[in-house]
Amino acid sequence: MLAVAQKRPTPPAGTPPKGQRIELLPGTQELVGGTFNGVAIRKLIGNVSFRQGTTLLYCDSAYQYTERNALEAFSNVRIIQNDTVVITGDRGTYDGDTRKARITGNVTMRDPRMTLTTSLLDYDLNTNLAYYNTGGHLVDPENTLDSQFGYYNTTSKIFSFRRNVHVVTKSNEINSDTLQYNTISKVTYFFGPTRIKDKLQRTLYAENGNYNTITKLANFQRNAKIETPEYLLGGDKLTYDQNSEYGVATGHVSMTSKKDNLVIRGDVGHYWRNLGRTKVYGTRPVMRNISGKDTLYMAADTLLSIEAKPPQTNTRSVLYAFHKVAIFRGTMQGRCDSLTYDRQDSIIYLNRDPVLWSEKNQLTADSMEIRQRRSKIDQIRLYANAFVVGQDTLLNFNQVKGRNMVAYFAENKLKKVDVLGNAESLYYALEGDTVVSGVNKALSANMALRFAESKLNSISFLTNPDASFIPPPELKPEDAKLKGFAWRATERPTRRQVLGKHFALPVKAKPKARSKLKTRSKAKPTTPKKAAPSKPIVPKPTTPKVATRPPAAR
Repeated sequence: MLAVAQKRPTPPAGTPPKGQRIELLPGTQELVGGTFNGVAIRKLIGNVSFRQGTTLLYCDSAYQYTERNALEAFSNVRIIQNDTVVITGDRGTYDGDTRKARITGNVTMRDPRMTLTTSLLDYDLNTNLAYYNTGGHLVDPENTLDSQFGYYNTTSKIFSFRRNVHVVTKSNEINSDTLQYNTISKVTYFFGPTRIKDKLQRTLYAENGNYNTITKLANFQRNAKIETPEYLLGGDKLTYDQNSEYGVATGHVSMTSKKDNLVIRGDVGHYWRNLGRTKVYGTRPVMRNISGKDTLYMAADTLLSIEAKPPQTNTRSVLYAFHKVAIFRGTMQGRCDSLTYDRQDSIIYLNRDPVLWSEKNQLTADSMEIRQRRSKIDQIRLYANAFVVGQDTLLNFNQVKGRNMVAYFAENKLKKVDVLGNAESLYYALEGDTVVSGVNKALSANMALRFAESKLNSISFLTNPDASFIPPPELKPEDAKLKGFAWRATERPTRRQVLGKHFALPVKAKPKARSKLKTRSKAKPTTPKKAAPSKPIVPKPTTPKVATRPPAAR
């Protein structure tokens, strides 16, 4: 039996005094004195066992150093601490003064909550901290974990993993670079890029946060995302319940619908996967829908996207926008109170006081439909109190109204308007785009208007026409407007107003700088030549052609 060192201050309960000698327990079959690498040792063979405080060490054979408080153990090495932590391996060293052990070869560490296997393990019995750097595999009743480096605190029961961390739960796989795992609460904490993938191909990603492997509740921060085969939802922060399939994202929220290249951005997003529903609001969220070279932007107080409910695939994809909707798309802009976008049929329904602008033309009605074909505007249908206003070169307002209208487009430019029911028109006749020669006013059951370069080219009065021509001297203020006329150009949204803070403005290509030619001698001033007198240009009339002969002017 080895002697005990001199008395030292009393350490915490359960920890032997620093420098306490390692005690050889009875039962060793053979003890031989000698030297090893020039150091005095005692060679112990057969049923070797040691004790220091509450720590026990067993092995088949050992070298015990006589000049220092240390030993080497060989074959079937086993360390037991406080009857709870058990470490086994092929070989080990233990320093009784520092109370540090190193176990190598088929190392296994067990406590009541987990089993760790590795090829080399360092264990500090003062801090109760185990460490490996050659790859480790942990198993508990709920999960398995693998990593290149790992620390385990046997007091707090918390593991810290680094590099190539892979966690397998009953329903998920977790891959991370830096992760902590509480073997009591079964909660993982991660501090680097982390992906959690379930059996339904849903992936959670974040660079900071935690995930409860029992309740399946995730609290993510920093570039947090939920990705499914249909959606990608992200934000600065994200909470997601995998059981209810409900998530909330806040801060720089972005939702992407993969199948139709649609993106919604805002401040707050709610996601119900089992309902196929995503709701985004806060500081005017914006939708972006890219179709070829054309992009549709839409802003509102709230945007609600509905997709197919898993596992259904025949549910229509619809986007609802409300309230104070603003639209920007190339040559067309618009406003309304609420809107429905049927993405399957490419139809946009505008409700409650809609107004659209296409270049210099303004369209209003009680409600409207924008129909698209091949990602371009094909028709705009105006229902009830339809009204079209366009400005000419002299800023006069040409006007057409009726019960309903259908506006036809080609290459996103207005080509034709059919006025259906109670049609009225008021158009200014110009000479050379500089002089008003009069005003054409007409009534008809139906009309057809044709445009060239978005300017009125001809009018056809289809049923029971009644027309008049008013010369400028006879033109009264009340004759310049049809009933219900309202020019709302100040409401026309700009690209910046619609995109808000959520999308950056497209970058315009900078013009190439012209090279400056340097000359040694100064150029002599030249006397300008007198211009030859030019012939006066006679303007051509630009009055729209009328397909039917109206009655004589009254």
